[in-house]
Amino acid sequence: MSMDIAKEFLQELLKELDNKTLVLPTLPEVALRVRDAVDDEDASINDISKVIATDAALGARLIQVANSPLMRASQEIESLDMAVNRLGLKLVRDMVISMVMEQMFQATSELTDKKLREIWEHSTLVAAISHTLAAQFTKLSPQQALLAGLVHDIGALPILTRAEDYPQLLENETALDRIIEKLHSKIGYAILKAWNFPAELVKVPLEHENLQRDSEQVDYVDIVTVANLQSYMGTDHPMAKLDWSKVPAFAKLGLNPEINVVEMEETAEDIKEAQRLLSGH
Repeated sequence: MSMDIAKEFLQELLKELDNKTLVLPTLPEVALRVRDAVDDEDASINDISKVIATDAALGARLIQVANSPLMRASQEIESLDMAVNRLGLKLVRDMVISMVMEQMFQATSELTDKKLREIWEHSTLVAAISHTLAAQFTKLSPQQALLAGLVHDIGALPILTRAEDYPQLLENETALDRIIEKLHSKIGYAILKAWNFPAELVKVPLEHENLQRDSEQVDYVDIVTVANLQSYMGTDHPMAKLDWSKVPAFAKLGLNPEINVVEMEETAEDIKEAQRLLSGH
């Protein structure tokens, strides 16, 4: 493949991103409706349950979340109303958005299917680690951290959708990966802004790969930065070869960069459980 095609593709994406004409993915309808219901001060728990119940699988998964060891429920939760009541509205909103996210990683061609699956699996691992890091090492919301981890690479989606019009580019994985690497953070920022995500999450796609970033207080960017690096521990990924002791996010979390949280006794189970909830198995 000539480099001209990759260059043309890259320039086109950049131009559309600047002009705000790039077609961005939209959040699934049920997530928007749940978010609106949670934000409506007059909505009751029953109103919110009814919105969730329009998607039977989602309702069942939310009950599964409420009964999960991660939520430390003291009694068996059998109904959607009980689940919403037990979890609380903000947590329900974040979990619903997290659970419908997988629908967005569905490919329309075989060539993008493999790549989308890889990104989704990586995102669920980073999300699960983020949830556990937030719960163990910070006072931040583990559910928001989970969502932050899930969307950290969301910017790859419009790139892959567009690449379907460039078969030669799809066959050249190295060139495509380079483009994703270059643009996914900017596009991810644009997507989360368009979705009206809270400011502390909108920053995550944009800043999680800035390993020298050092803000005053620990935030979701720090959590996802560490979770992303941890997800590569023991692999031959370039990020695994960097000196993590120079990454301020580890110190802010109070975590030794040499510790593998995926295998740590206190965290391994929780990470597996969070991944299980995201995959719906």
